[in-house]
Amino acid sequence: MELEERVVALERRLTALENTAGPADSGARAAGRPGPEAADDPLWALESLKAQLAADPGERTEDGAVVYTGAVTLPTLERYEWQFGAFTGELFEEDWGDAAESFAALGHPVRLRLLREVLGGRRTAAELAELAEVGTTGQIYHHLRQLTGAGWLKTVGRGRYEVPGARVVPLLVLLTAARP
Repeated sequence: MELEERVVALERRLTALENTAGPADSGARAAGRPGPEAADDPLWALESLKAQLAADPGERTEDGAVVYTGAVTLPTLERYEWQFGAFTGELFEEDWGDAAESFAALGHPVRLRLLREVLGGRRTAAELAELAEVGTTGQIYHHLRQLTGAGWLKTVGRGRYEVPGARVVPLLVLLTAARP
């Protein structure tokens, strides 16, 4: 099955799961922290994914899949809904080194702070330069270039930045995964 067809099939299955997963409340017990779950099953998303993978086992030779999704309303009231999935076989075949630049851009506390501030509504370089403990204007521009080069930020006008919509949920997923 071609990659595009597989992604479409996975998205179709995820949509079906979302329609049957039930209402969300709080309490992700698997991670030991509060989070969304179905009222009667703390592993509802995992169980739904496993059910979808088992639905047509003769159709594929994959050993599993990873799916992440999110519905986010930022402090600025901008709303993002996003989902993505990949079969584990594809992930293990890829060169993980290709992700190094993206991860490296997130590997500095000031860059993470700048991303949080941009998501919170501070969109211009001047607004970001007013923040305490983010460095000089030159340092801020260096960090903004790193984040823009890695795709975590984009310029939307002169001196104005935003996190691309397709990066909002993945950024929050990475931050969630990095929590102790």
